[in-house]
Amino acid sequence: MAHIRPSRWYMLVTGAALGFVVAAGFHASLNKDADQMDLLYRADLVRRHRLTDLSLFTEARYTRHPAMADLHSAFQDHPMALEHFPSGSFISPPALLKRNHATKP
Repeated sequence: MAHIRPSRWYMLVTGAALGFVVAAGFHASLNKDADQMDLLYRADLVRRHRLTDLSLFTEARYTRHPAMADLHSAFQDHPMALEHFPSGSFISPPALLKRNHATKP
């Protein structure tokens, strides 16, 4: 077997990756109707069972359901406590809570 140059390996891997991306797009376009029906079914399921918001993180209560967070739950140990959950640095409290807090005297 002949030695294959690194540039040819790169082109081969890049071409294969591009082929997978095109195939994934084609597959998604074929399943569009089925996906729409599934989305409608799930929306009806959520409405019927009155499910809550999506749980984004599993750590602290104020990062699990940001819509139900309060501004001071991150500092539940004491006001100068540092954030000890990594997910707290990725998500902030809902805008409504920020507005309400800013307007209070």
